[in-house]
Amino acid sequence: MQDGNLYENAAPPADGERFETLLAHKGLHIERIVSSAKIEAHEYVQEQDEWVVLLQGEATLNVAGTSIELKSGDYLFLPSQTPHTVMRVSQGALWLAVHLR
Repeated sequence: MQDGNLYENAAPPADGERFETLLAHKGLHIERIVSSAKIEAHEYVQEQDEWVVLLQGEATLNVAGTSIELKSGDYLFLPSQTPHTVMRVSQGALWLAVHLR
């Protein structure tokens, strides 16, 4: 058994983002991401599908050339090989990302 709380110890880093694995099992990888407002735009092109939900905060992503605004509760499915970049994020934004291999 494994348990925890998504909101505990969720203070953002001074800059960038903190990625924490919550569960890795077979082809499933679940991580919590805590963002500071000071991020560098980095394009991700992943081999696996990803479903991500913004639990708190706001963010702007560029997904394959399209700007997408997210607010708390919004989620997004990113098929494998879809280029995406976090362009802007609010301080303390909290994400849950589910990677499917």
